[in-house]
Amino acid sequence: MKLRNLVIVLAAALAAPSAFAATAACQGKAPSGELTATRIAAANNTSKEPGLYEGPVWIKDALYFSDFTFGPGFPSRIRKLDASGKVSTVIEDSGSNGLAVDADGNILAATHKYKSVSRYTLDGKRSDVVGKYQDKVFNSPNDMALAADGTLYFSDPDFQRAAAPGGQDKTRVYRVAKDGSVTVVDDTLKNPNGVSLSPQGDVLYVNGMVGDHGVLRAYKIVGGKPQQGHDLVAKLGIPDGMAVDCLGNIYVSEHTDRRLSVFTPAGKQIATIKVDANVTNAAFGGADGKTLFITGAGAVWKLDLDVTGSPY
Repeated sequence: MKLRNLVIVLAAALAAPSAFAATAACQGKAPSGELTATRIAAANNTSKEPGLYEGPVWIKDALYFSDFTFGPGFPSRIRKLDASGKVSTVIEDSGSNGLAVDADGNILAATHKYKSVSRYTLDGKRSDVVGKYQDKVFNSPNDMALAADGTLYFSDPDFQRAAAPGGQDKTRVYRVAKDGSVTVVDDTLKNPNGVSLSPQGDVLYVNGMVGDHGVLRAYKIVGGKPQQGHDLVAKLGIPDGMAVDCLGNIYVSEHTDRRLSVFTPAGKQIATIKVDANVTNAAFGGADGKTLFITGAGAVWKLDLDVTGSPY
C-alpha cells in the first residue's frame, strides 16, 4: 500500500502514507510456519456490549482503530493505543469501520453512519471524501487502500447497511480517481471486504465471498486502472481485513477461524498467525515498523516480525 519501507514511512507518514518502496529496498525475512500473536491486555474491551475493533492504522507513534458495537446504527468511535500502552478515545461517534491515513496525516474512515468514505482530522472534524455512486449513497463502506497517486479503492459490503437509510443494489469494490469520479472495479464478490495494494502499487488485492467460501482476488493495475481480477487464493475462511509486508506477502484475516493466513504474491501460503478471538484486520507499526498489530472482537494483539509492512 505504501511507497517506502515502513521504517521510512513511520517517520514520514504525513508526506507519503500510500505505498512502500520497491521490494528491492526491503529488508527483512517473511514469517513462516505457525505463529501466535499476544493479546495487549490494556486494550481489552471492558464494555458488556458485543462489538468489534476494526481498521487499525499506525500514524506517527500510535495505533488508531475503530471500536464499534452491534447496537442500532452500529455506534462507533476511534481509539488510540499509544507507545506506553495507554488507550484513549480520540473521536467519539465516528461511525467508522476501516481506517487509513492520507498525505496530510488525516484519518480516512469507511463510515457506515454516513454511508461514505470520510476524512477526519485528529481533532475530530469530518468531511466527505466520496458519498455517492450514480446519485445513491453507498451500503456501508468497509475497507480501503490509498495509492501513491491519490487514487482511492474501497469495498462496500452490506454488513452495516442498516446504520442509515438508502444504499446500492449490489455490493461492490470502487475506484475513486483524483478528480473524484467513481467507477466500479468489481461487482461479482458477495460482500467484498479487505482491500490492499502491493508494495509497488501495481496490484490491487480484494477479498470477499464467492458462494459459501472466501477468495483473495488480485487485479493488475495498468495505466493507473485495475484490470480484470483473478482469484489468487480460491478458498479461504470468512475473509476480513488485510495487510501487506514490504516483500509483497499478503496477511489475510479469516474472521471466525481466528487466524491470519500469510500468502506470497504468487498465492502460496507460508504462515499462519493465530489469535484467541474472532479477528478483523491488521497493520504494521511500532518503533521499527516490524510489529504486526491485529484487531478483532474486543481485542488488540501484537506479533514482532522480521519484516516491515503497510501501516494499514
